Amino acid sequence: MTTLIFGHKSPDTDSTGSPIIWAWYLNEIKGQPAEAVLLGEPNTEALFVINKWDCPKPRIVTDFADGQAAIIVDTNNPAELPDNINALDVTAIIDHHKLVGGLETKGPIDITIRPLACTATIMHDLMGDDADKMPAWVKGLTLSCILSDTLEFRSPTTTAHDKALAEKLAADLDLDMGAYASEMFAAKSDVSSFSDAELIRMDSKEYAVDGTKFRVSVLETTAPSVVLDRQASIMTSMTAVAAEDGVDQVLLFVVDILNEEATLFVPNDVVKSVAEKSFGASVDGDKVVLPGIMSRKKQIIPNLKV
Repeated sequence: MTTLIFGHKSPDTDSTGSPIIWAWYLNEIKGQPAEAVLLGEPNTEALFVINKWDCPKPRIVTDFADGQAAIIVDTNNPAELPDNINALDVTAIIDHHKLVGGLETKGPIDITIRPLACTATIMHDLMGDDADKMPAWVKGLTLSCILSDTLEFRSPTTTAHDKALAEKLAADLDLDMGAYASEMFAAKSDVSSFSDAELIRMDSKEYAVDGTKFRVSVLETTAPSVVLDRQASIMTSMTAVAAEDGVDQVLLFVVDILNEEATLFVPNDVVKSVAEKSFGASVDGDKVVLPGIMSRKKQIIPNLKV
């Protein structure tokens, strides 16, 4: 049986690129049949990246047969995975997020969770000397995943190891890393064709804090005004998205990559309280700027209080 490799719902660059990278490794190096698939449409940056490196877009799969062999990457959170994930034959997890719990497997599996900024960095390490066999397009995908997840090393999740690998890959590819990162972020910032609900769900994860269910959405952009100008309609859509997705509140952070700050939309008193308790913010109005906040994984989720 071909093993399907996938990341989380609402695929970003790492959850799009890493399955492709690991499928290449299993197929070409290990001789094991594997296919990268996606759980939804990738964001604009991820689409730019796979086009840049001439990679076929993985097919989108939303229904998995019980017993399907699978490898999970870039998450270990059941809320971000297929509804019947525990009925699949999961054989491995490769991730860089905290251990959430709730997954059940049919037997012992290989699990690698490391405190690095990017799943692709972990994969490069796991390949060992075989990583030297990467063709240019796989190196390009790996570099792209690192630049995306570290926001070109601005994110506090960045490690020296991630940065050193990115610099090596860029040198191997004879690529101007700064210019390429700017192209990626410009693609990520082009959200004009998306509805308000699509924006809210584009880079979004579900988390519960003391019994309150949140959809925590992040929009990383070099053009924050494009999103901020739509604030009124986006906040109206938050209520509908919360109801449709079965969560209590939507938290939307517009991350300004260049100015290294986030703007949190504040549609109600609950979110106002969350902003004040979680980030020590003084909220006066329907949004608040949070200087230095760049990472959902390291700065937002761990600090959430209700």
